[in-house]
Amino acid sequence: MTIRGTLATRNVTINGRRTSLRLEFENWMALEEICLRESLTAHELCTLIDGNRRGFSRTSAVRAFITAYFRELSGRVNVGGDMPPPALERVLQTQVSS
Repeated sequence: MTIRGTLATRNVTINGRRTSLRLEFENWMALEEICLRESLTAHELCTLIDGNRRGFSRTSAVRAFITAYFRELSGRVNVGGDMPPPALERVLQTQVSS
């Protein structure tokens, strides 16, 4: 696995307003995976994250959410198949309280 620390800027619409986020390539890939798992667009997921960020910058909140999401997912036992995604509300609360 090659880690590319390169930052990439992408536009997202949060609560109907266009803004840009600058994240590492790996974080964009992780965000896209979460969106697929949760059947959400990046805009919808970023709006949820933004609504729970409480003082964090948007970019920091997105990074913290991605980490919390996959930590929650990795803590589950996979018995014989695909694991359901973690509860978004619980992950959203976890990432803002840390």
